[in-house]
Amino acid sequence: MTPQRFVPEGSTTPAYTGRLSRQSPPDRLPAEPTDPDGVYRLIHDELLLDGSSRLNLATFVTTWMEPQAEILMAESFDKNMIDKDEYPSTAAIERRCVSIVSDLFHAEPGEPTGASTVGSSEAVMLAGLALKWRWRARRGLTSGGTPNLVLGSNVQVVWEKFCRYFEVEPRYLPMEKGRYVITPEQVRDAVDEDTIGVVGILGTTFTGELEPIAEICQVLDTLADSGGPDVPVHVDAASGGFVVPFLHPDLEWDFRLPRVVSINVSGHKYGLTYPGIGFVVWRSPDHLPPELVFNVNYLGGEMPTFTLNFSRPGNQVIGQYYNFVRLGRGGFTAIMSALRDTAVRISTGLAREEDLRVLTDGTAIPVIAFEVKEDAPFTVFQVSHELRARGWQVPAYTMPANAEDVAVLRIVVRDGFSAELGDDLVADVRAVCAELRTGDPSRIPKTAFSH
Repeated sequence: MTPQRFVPEGSTTPAYTGRLSRQSPPDRLPAEPTDPDGVYRLIHDELLLDGSSRLNLATFVTTWMEPQAEILMAESFDKNMIDKDEYPSTAAIERRCVSIVSDLFHAEPGEPTGASTVGSSEAVMLAGLALKWRWRARRGLTSGGTPNLVLGSNVQVVWEKFCRYFEVEPRYLPMEKGRYVITPEQVRDAVDEDTIGVVGILGTTFTGELEPIAEICQVLDTLADSGGPDVPVHVDAASGGFVVPFLHPDLEWDFRLPRVVSINVSGHKYGLTYPGIGFVVWRSPDHLPPELVFNVNYLGGEMPTFTLNFSRPGNQVIGQYYNFVRLGRGGFTAIMSALRDTAVRISTGLAREEDLRVLTDGTAIPVIAFEVKEDAPFTVFQVSHELRARGWQVPAYTMPANAEDVAVLRIVVRDGFSAELGDDLVADVRAVCAELRTGDPSRIPKTAFSH
């Protein structure tokens, strides 16, 4: 009798008869190593249950990059951004990215002041800390006042986190039906001597609208000139910072306004880079308190650092720099113009649906918000649910404080989303509305959007 010879699992057996394919995915550390191909199949197959990122119209986050950028980023996964002495080229590229962002936002001439961050969340924390420290320097340690921050109820939740983590009183300015941005009058009435700053949003999360930054600054200028508090402005440009300079270059919202002292922006949104990458920049070194900057001796190099995260991979900065060099102003303008055109094409098609009302049409930034009319026999949440069954992820949600009775759907048009996909989306939205209205998806009104 021929003796049995041991054959490693997976070497000759069919792929899906191995141990991993016949058991639940482990939630404890396995006792022994496992065949790498089998582990790949296990995880790869589980991820098939995720939605398609390209059809995820809920997210602002970039879901497509050129293959050359992907290769560069893969080559930089193992480089720790903080280790600038060992990776001086990566450090130099980061400095160039900060310089490019500062120049784009019209910072004062000279050495740019800012940092790359893990998205806008870290950038917001750093900008908020600088505002608080500058307020404390103005007011003195013994003033007895409680620092407050004036912002709309439409801000991203990271601002609520900042206020809670760093003991700042948030003064939320409410929205109302038909108005989903803050007003200069609201700001004027809310600030006082203990206000560390006012936050204006360039591209709100809820609707993609641009808040009136210049008008807010003008009101605060008038207030300061009349003897009132002298309050700085921070612009949260997470969504619009890499759109508005190219679509609306004459709009003044950045450091061209003397009252704007700091700006944050997300590279992984319309900076067209995979997550997570962001930037925070200040008007000049005078607006970043030196006490917040650490000079760290790390692995043989002395370096200034102002971050909340110490170790992180350098690949996101490499990807962002690739986009800056690859596209230039002309390339960014072409892409943002194309995205705007696709967004307007979609909003035009949606406006032809009798049960829908478009709130923002994608001309400010490529974001569309629309609602279901009051007399329609269905809701935005039903539309969102039915679209998911067709492969589309279109979020439905209620608006912020004082406008909670308004519910909307939002579509974010990103690079990699073509006009043809936009036409298919509109057709599916209209089919869903017809099905919810009549039970028959083929009964789309004759005014239906045509490809």
